[in-house]
Amino acid sequence: MNTVMLELPIDALASPGVSPESLASEAKFMLALKLFEVGRLSSGKAGKLCGMGRVEFLLAAGRAGVPVVTLDDDELSAEFGTNA
Repeated sequence: MNTVMLELPIDALASPGVSPESLASEAKFMLALKLFEVGRLSSGKAGKLCGMGRVEFLLAAGRAGVPVVTLDDDELSAEFGTNA
């Protein structure tokens, strides 16, 4: 497995009472979420990056306010049978 190490000052990121492990987990999710949002990762790969399954990641992305499906006007019309 290839890995990337990112060095960050823990005191600049951590809140009182937040463990380094919790911070690392949140950082992995936020990185995966952004890479998914900009189209660099599929939902499956993003989930794998942050230790989640694809469906779990998609649900978490939706809760975080990131659209999990993007459709253009033609696709919306086809999906919902309307004339957009």
